[in-house]
Amino acid sequence: MSKRYRCYQPEQTLLLPANLRDWLPEGHLAYFVSDLVDELDLSAIEAYYEAEKRGQPPYHPRLMVKLLVYGYCVGVRSSRKMAQRLDEDVAFRALAAGNRPDFRTLSDFRKIHLQALSGLFEQVLRLALEAGAIQLGRVALDGTKMKANASKHKAMSWKRMNETEQRLRREVGEILAAAEQVDEAEDARWGDKRGDELPAELARRQSRLERIREAKEALRQRARERAEAAGQAPEQARQAQPEDKDQYNFSDPQSRIMKGAEGFVQAYNAQAAVEPATQIIVGQSLTNEANDKKQLKPLVEAIEKQSGQRPQGMLADSGYCSEANLEYAASEQEPEKAIGAWVATGRVKHSEKPQKAPRGRPPAGLTRVQKMRRKLLTKAGRKIYSQRKAIVEPVFGQIKQARGIRQFLLRGLEKARGEWGLICLTHNVLKVHGLVMG
Repeated sequence: MSKRYRCYQPEQTLLLPANLRDWLPEGHLAYFVSDLVDELDLSAIEAYYEAEKRGQPPYHPRLMVKLLVYGYCVGVRSSRKMAQRLDEDVAFRALAAGNRPDFRTLSDFRKIHLQALSGLFEQVLRLALEAGAIQLGRVALDGTKMKANASKHKAMSWKRMNETEQRLRREVGEILAAAEQVDEAEDARWGDKRGDELPAELARRQSRLERIREAKEALRQRARERAEAAGQAPEQARQAQPEDKDQYNFSDPQSRIMKGAEGFVQAYNAQAAVEPATQIIVGQSLTNEANDKKQLKPLVEAIEKQSGQRPQGMLADSGYCSEANLEYAASEQEPEKAIGAWVATGRVKHSEKPQKAPRGRPPAGLTRVQKMRRKLLTKAGRKIYSQRKAIVEPVFGQIKQARGIRQFLLRGLEKARGEWGLICLTHNVLKVHGLVMG
């Protein structure tokens, strides 16, 4: 017997007006989202409810997905604000078809099904590809620092942890000594008496001391992993110690302090690959590494996995430039996988005069980076690379400025990855809607 859900009939007739489809203009984004979600495979979400036979019938998964997708499309991500819109906003009410899930239900649904919701990015992208809206040729890659749901003021360096730990130990010792003196005085006056509760001040300091010890161990583990990645022997890596400037954030320990457009912020590094003609995101990923140099290969692999195609060419700024990345793009061992690359080899100042295009055959013995520099100085190289900014940077502007999505709501790397997938999914929904509406 199939799972029973609460009644959800988007096409049901009502009085004033007679039909939900009359509530909004034809071609409205809400109707497009509704029709699109109806075409998606939600079996991964539905399976969760099919296994549970107890309790009240849940809201229909398609209803909940439509509300979340539409909310992200229009920049309404807070579950409380979505619940408010269900009372006040015609588009939300049309999508809900008379249902009113509360903010806790919306929040729990997103938490439970975050990975499945993020996975819908791939389904929507494949639909666009199959419909012929885009065909992967040359794509532009870039990263943006997206603020974590944590303040950088909640971070503490390794050096400061050691200093604070010593201070707290000293204060705890002083409080214990004072408490012992009080106990002795009270024993002398009152005799035997129970009083084993910890003083509030002592409990607070011990709690902070314990959190600092946990943070120090986390930083030691990062130092060991960093040493292993640098090629140190296992014995040496185990002895590696954090540097004084290494940071740990107590609100979101997996986020990192990174330099972005607004200076140094507590953030994650959000990656996207964008198709030139439509500005549809064809590959996306998220990392807590500030540097882009290690992100080129994972992002290309994400494009292949999520779109089912390997790009023919890629444009990227100097953050992605390295001998290893250019070697990966060339794929000399597997020529059929080679990707034409136009990767900046360094930043050019506005006051700096453009270099002259090289002439003649390249000198022997040039590194891949040097060859790339020559390639980008040619007339064709300049023309192709100049397109990069106009392809990928507007996408981040549309997400951050137009939709107001500058910070993750969820904490932790995996949850932030899921939310970035949902943000990219809804960016593509808006782009496909624009193509359909012409």
